[in-house]
Amino acid sequence: MSEKLAPGQARAPGHTYQEAILKDASEPPAPFLENSYEFLGDDDIPYTNYTSPEYAEAEMEKMWPRVWQMACRQEHIPEPGDYQVYDIGHLSAIVTRTESMQIKAYINACMHRGTALKSPGDNGYCASFRCPFHGWVYSLDGELIELPEDWDFPHVSRESHSLREILVDTWGGFVFVNFDTGAESLADFLGVLPEHFKEFNIEDRYIETQVCKRLPVNWKAAEEAFMEAYHVKETHAGGRDFSEPVTTYDVYPKNVNRFIHTVGSVNPRMPVPPTEQELMEALWGRRGPDAGDCPQVPEGATARDIYAGVVKQKLGQQYGQDFSHYSTAQTLDSIEYFVFPNFFIFPGLSLPMAYRFRPDPNNPDFSYFDLYFLRPRHPDKAPPPPPETVMLDVGDSYTKAEGLGFLGAVYDQDTDNMAAQTRGFKTCAKGGQTLGNYQEVRIRHLHQRIADYLDA
Repeated sequence: MSEKLAPGQARAPGHTYQEAILKDASEPPAPFLENSYEFLGDDDIPYTNYTSPEYAEAEMEKMWPRVWQMACRQEHIPEPGDYQVYDIGHLSAIVTRTESMQIKAYINACMHRGTALKSPGDNGYCASFRCPFHGWVYSLDGELIELPEDWDFPHVSRESHSLREILVDTWGGFVFVNFDTGAESLADFLGVLPEHFKEFNIEDRYIETQVCKRLPVNWKAAEEAFMEAYHVKETHAGGRDFSEPVTTYDVYPKNVNRFIHTVGSVNPRMPVPPTEQELMEALWGRRGPDAGDCPQVPEGATARDIYAGVVKQKLGQQYGQDFSHYSTAQTLDSIEYFVFPNFFIFPGLSLPMAYRFRPDPNNPDFSYFDLYFLRPRHPDKAPPPPPETVMLDVGDSYTKAEGLGFLGAVYDQDTDNMAAQTRGFKTCAKGGQTLGNYQEVRIRHLHQRIADYLDA
């Protein structure tokens, strides 16, 4: 056991993430050099937060209807009449584009007898929304435009029975919805995110791969598996040798937190530090057997800088863009921002993911993990339409989704512990999980924000 410091003061021995990236040949974006850690306490997180049906019901009643949530990308609804259904628990919304190209969102329920107009997760095109029960029809603007046997409804009008709109807004090519029509603006909810993402052009990306997997764990625990790098040494193959990252953990008011950890840098905690050439060979191993000979790292250079140059050149050729202005940190590092309550986005060039987690509406022991790979749009070519979602059940391997490449096996490692965690929640005599003050602060931030809604 290491020497004890005051709560919240301890950090890993050796250099910080900020000190590590200042050794790169290229200057990182200014937000990467910030520190925004805050000690948020060290009480255990009760396991009933994950297992209790009553707690899940309280989240559904008091939190999910009142927060901004990523419903889809704008490319899911590029033309008038295109629509996407977003479901969260028992709530369901239709997101669509009107004839005037405006994006609107409606409660997915007919104003007659409440029948859902579209099926869960549905998407496609329609000129209007027609109830499958009695044929009431609504325009893309939500107006009631056809009422069969209208003689029997003198008490119904367009004003009284048009579809109920909910809040909708966009950022970075994503469409967000909020079921609370009195909620704060999306811009206020996102906090520092737009400023931190100025150099990434997230709006100019498209979905290359889309996966949805059912997980045998509560939605919060599923998110938490991706909120820290503490698990890397034990969970991921090779983690003890090369992958243990140097990481910064930050919390921003009031809905954003992040980690960024290095890829391909020397970790000062390793018993025998690898040479730059050994680091280069480890990085090169990711590229597969057809990658050719591993480059040599010149004297005075670093594996990170050399490898970043290779990545920028390869992706530049693949996507028809010039990425030479991207720093080594932007190109290689695992840059993960979280927007409460369930949205993650990685703006980096080589790790271009977005995650969304949703609770199972019937069982708190299960959840859904939506995974997207976002790639840069070609400046002169229209991007392909969004791909079909690869649906994976609990026992399916991510490697079935070919678009994930080598990361498919990594995601298997990330989620293989989840069923065991659910079992442990219910048998552990201690009653709650104990979190590290620094490396797991993002998990505590998540629970404190949930509590803000449940206690309000």
